[in-house]
Amino acid sequence: MSGMPESPPAKVKGHGRTLAARRERASEVIARLRSRYPDAKCGLDFSTPEELLVATILSAQCTDAMVNSVTPELFRRYPVPSGAASAGLHELQSIVKPCGYYRQKSRFVRDACSMLMDRYGGKVPKSIGELTTLPGVARKTANVVLSVAFGINEGVAVDTHVARLSIRLGLSAARTPQHIEADLMKTVGRDEWGDLTTLLIAHGRAVCGARKPLCPECVLNSICPSAYKAKAGKAQRRQAKG
Repeated sequence: MSGMPESPPAKVKGHGRTLAARRERASEVIARLRSRYPDAKCGLDFSTPEELLVATILSAQCTDAMVNSVTPELFRRYPVPSGAASAGLHELQSIVKPCGYYRQKSRFVRDACSMLMDRYGGKVPKSIGELTTLPGVARKTANVVLSVAFGINEGVAVDTHVARLSIRLGLSAARTPQHIEADLMKTVGRDEWGDLTTLLIAHGRAVCGARKPLCPECVLNSICPSAYKAKAGKAQRRQAKG
């Protein structure tokens, strides 16, 4: 982006480690990223909450683009949840194989759809407690589905981008998704939890990459404690592979 400084900016207010400082920085992060990515949204293609659930299960350790290349055929042949619930595993595996871990994911998709039919009338439940009883659905998946499909914020979906940027921006010093999520829930207002995930993912993909962050082009470089010195440590390299 033109007009961005090419040398490290001076230290600015908000780089402290207190909760108040983190909240101030988080508010500015969200404001700047909203301006930079006004059209940011979930990268998965879907028509119903049930399709989003399946797509999110398939997206584990896989790119959204790859999932989007697979789901049209999957949803055409096996409408979710009814069709997928009764599909043979071999047939499902042949379709979702490009997404990786296809044996496990095929079973998750079939069994989750079966549970939707048996327990929830074929509809995605609207609570994180119920969602996380479904096979293949942990907090991250549940948070994505609730936020994107229903506008319900019960937590922050922490994927590799969210984890990496939260640490670099000083919004969390934790190293596990669960603890990073807990930090973000304290730092950011509940009504912005879903947007925070979407914006951090967009920025992580476009600018703040795992191996080579583009700090001179970053709209956050004047408030980022890691600007011009971020490195991909072992934990972040493992996340990048995921």
